[in-house]
Amino acid sequence: MTLTTADDELCCKIEPNVCTTSRRVEVLKIFRQAGIPCVVWLSPFLPGINNTRENFMSLLKMCEEAGVKGIINFAIGLTLRDGNREYFYQKLDESFPGLKERYISHFGNSYSIMSSNNNELMNLFHDFCSQRKILHTIDECFSYLSDFPVKTDDQQLEFNIPAN
Repeated sequence: MTLTTADDELCCKIEPNVCTTSRRVEVLKIFRQAGIPCVVWLSPFLPGINNTRENFMSLLKMCEEAGVKGIINFAIGLTLRDGNREYFYQKLDESFPGLKERYISHFGNSYSIMSSNNNELMNLFHDFCSQRKILHTIDECFSYLSDFPVKTDDQQLEFNIPAN
């Protein structure tokens, strides 16, 4: 499951047609209560929109509160492939007028759009997770996901997710 912003209104702008972050965190808590360990992916972070320290710390605290087993975060930024860059810029211009020009001026046609506070937030990320014993390196998370034990009693898990 991905998490991008702690602000549900902003979530609806940058991730239209998906459930809000608060709903995703609610589902993570339901999974935890059902004994289903989860690993989340913090991404993408859009410079000038959701790459603030406050947003990032809120997301980390939400993950801790939800009791996630691990958090994947490659970097504070996003990637723009040829083809999706044009769509991204169109949507960026619709929701955040003037930001498209700043992106083009600063990043050009770069594949990787890295936030200027990447190093600070990545250090914060690793410190936060280490202190709380949350898996957070890429190797730890993918190793955990690939080694997840398979149930052998042939009983399917059942749980009900209440509708909003």
